[in-house]
Amino acid sequence: MDKKEKKYTIQQAIPKIEYFCSYQERCHHEVKSKLYDFGLNTDEVNEVLARLVKANFLNEERFAIAFATGKFRQKKWGLNKIIFQLKSKNVSDFCIKKALTYIVDDDYDETIAQLAEKYFKKLKSSDKIFVRQQKVIQFLMSKGYEYEKCKIVVKKFLNEQT
Repeated sequence: MDKKEKKYTIQQAIPKIEYFCSYQERCHHEVKSKLYDFGLNTDEVNEVLARLVKANFLNEERFAIAFATGKFRQKKWGLNKIIFQLKSKNVSDFCIKKALTYIVDDDYDETIAQLAEKYFKKLKSSDKIFVRQQKVIQFLMSKGYEYEKCKIVVKKFLNEQT
């Protein structure tokens, strides 16, 4: 059964979208989509977006920083995955670059090393070392880490083990 979206006037939509933006950082793309779901037309959507930006409910740079740091800390995502997800939300390149500066290189390197070690321990020791090495690199890349960093971390980890 399809749930029909209720159509709102601009006066009804504003408090609802302000609440939507206040309990979690949102990107322009999400808010715009929600406003269209409310049944507003393009001019009304643009008017509400301008109002939200002016009232500081909506800030793309703040969203990008919160998204990047949160996904890195909570989900242990690498830069590639964070960048891809931000681009899919139509966040500007400037905001993406700014957000990535909040991910500290030392923390990034430590996180990738921890993930590699943890995943290595999960793998069967009966597999050949090359197979395990490839599986760990593949896992790290699926988390969004760069191939070259993955290779370096895995090689360093294997050298420490021998």
